[in-house]
Amino acid sequence: MSKHFNDLLEKVSQCSKKKVAVAVAQDDAVLEAVKAAKERGIADAILVGDENKIREIAAGLQMDLSDYEVIHVEDVQEAALKAVSLVHDGKADMYMKGLIDTKGFLKSVLDKEVGLRTGKPLSHVCVFEIKGIDHLLFLSDVAFIPYPTLEDKVHIINNTVEIVNACGIQNPKVAPLAAVEVVNPKMPATVEAAELTKMCEEGQIEGCIVDGPLSLDLAIDPQAAKHKGATGRRIQGDADILLFPDIHAGNLVYKCLVHTAEVKNGNILTGTKAPVILTSRSDDFETKVNSIALGAVVAEELGKNK
Repeated sequence: MSKHFNDLLEKVSQCSKKKVAVAVAQDDAVLEAVKAAKERGIADAILVGDENKIREIAAGLQMDLSDYEVIHVEDVQEAALKAVSLVHDGKADMYMKGLIDTKGFLKSVLDKEVGLRTGKPLSHVCVFEIKGIDHLLFLSDVAFIPYPTLEDKVHIINNTVEIVNACGIQNPKVAPLAAVEVVNPKMPATVEAAELTKMCEEGQIEGCIVDGPLSLDLAIDPQAAKHKGATGRRIQGDADILLFPDIHAGNLVYKCLVHTAEVKNGNILTGTKAPVILTSRSDDFETKVNSIALGAVVAEELGKNK
């Protein structure tokens, strides 16, 4: 079971070597992460984009491109389609965003001919190792679905459970978060959290334990759960998955953790045929490398399921 990112890296070492296709690879931070991922034995890469710019950046990073396949495509959207088609056709195991805007990148992911759509809604999962918490914490959705419906939340749970399982954690505990831990008809997030809990109890959501509504302190702090007398709850400060009521709550918590706490994290887009690594330009170097490692672990699990 993975409790730290080092555990994930250990799982990567036990997998067959994976390959990531990078869309519009002429990006300093992305190439630096790809280089580190290769050096650490996490994954090889196929670099798709403007070859002259890729080589110029690589020279500055002292990156030997003879170890990589470089495919020259100058047009940004065409480069994305070429890169995603490599994953679609099984020539690469995961797909990573380079110097292309998120809208254009997602357009390639959803392309009907060469994309990675499954028919399921997409959602975004962030994996955190946080000082003071003795296990990995999975956050969703913080970047993709603005105002998830009850049906969306079911899909988010299912997508996230797949990622958690790939990390070696079975039957994870899912905390649908709200401002309070009791149902209040005037607070829709609490009502939907209770509905999700009931759906899980009735077998409509499988492979996990859902207990909500929960306030954030009860979800992640055993002492807070004890002090508040929440000993009858199925989650008592030991949640594995934090399910946010909307993108605002999720994004605020994500950025608060990244900018104020001692953390390691990685991000992945789910609901696709293969792992999609969708990082922000503001994400640091280690986050990008961790995201590639997370993608490799998920790719291995998807391969087993196939």
